[in-house]
Amino acid sequence: MSEHPPAPAERPRLHHLAEQVGRLERLDSPAEAVARAVRGAIPRGGVKDALSGTWLGHALHPLLTDVPIGTWTSSLLVDVLGGRDGRRAAERLIAVGLLASAPTAASGLSDWADTTPADDGVRRLGAVHAVANVAALGLYAASLAARRRGRHGVGVAFGMAGAGALTVGGHLGGHLSYAKAVGVDQTVFTEAPEDWRDAYDDAALAEGALAGATVDGQAIVLTRRNGRVYALADRCAHRAGSLSDGRIVDGCVECPLHGSRFRIEDGSVQRGPAAYPQPAWAVRVERGRIEVRGA
Repeated sequence: MSEHPPAPAERPRLHHLAEQVGRLERLDSPAEAVARAVRGAIPRGGVKDALSGTWLGHALHPLLTDVPIGTWTSSLLVDVLGGRDGRRAAERLIAVGLLASAPTAASGLSDWADTTPADDGVRRLGAVHAVANVAALGLYAASLAARRRGRHGVGVAFGMAGAGALTVGGHLGGHLSYAKAVGVDQTVFTEAPEDWRDAYDDAALAEGALAGATVDGQAIVLTRRNGRVYALADRCAHRAGSLSDGRIVDGCVECPLHGSRFRIEDGSVQRGPAAYPQPAWAVRVERGRIEVRGA
């Protein structure tokens, strides 16, 4: 019997355009140079955690983008609908967006620097996303300067061009978040069994060691502390690094990719850039075997 593979699913044209951007290999070298510089400029700890949204409970960057996008879009509407009376308001809206763009860009760069060239085109998409947003920033800055020199028509033209660049950047940003899962909890679909399942040989797990295991198709990491065994989801919530390849630091499992630390007792985040806790599994030892189930 002959086999017929399914045809590729139909996708909107804008989706295909974004995917083509993700295949531009020529972006890899300059993107890695910039990403390396960003990683070097943002030390692990408080600053990195603040930009990542560790304190917030989810990624910070999408929240911050609401301000420049909202104010700049509002300025366009005021230009179109507000008449002469709206000119001052449009200037103020553009100025607020320019002020908000600095922390917005910093948080986005921090997130983007944690990607790799192997992340299914994510780094390339992020690079073009950033370029589009920088173009929007420059155009809105030129718009504000022109308006303050009394050249309102030129300012409106710059603003409309900025809105176009902002739209391109926004589309690519949405593709990164919703099609490429950047900034989302990588463990959100982890499903632990309700009943006890065999996971590992108790005698083979040394004190302070990390061991990976697979239970019902789910990867977990096991460790022993003060004689007690603990289990967390192995896939790091931040960028899906394997925690079993990491190390134990101050009672936490440290991810080998970006240094996020999760408390072994309950998976809570002790250091970012992760903003989401690791799912913790219940553990027991029966007849020399470590068994686990959903907490």
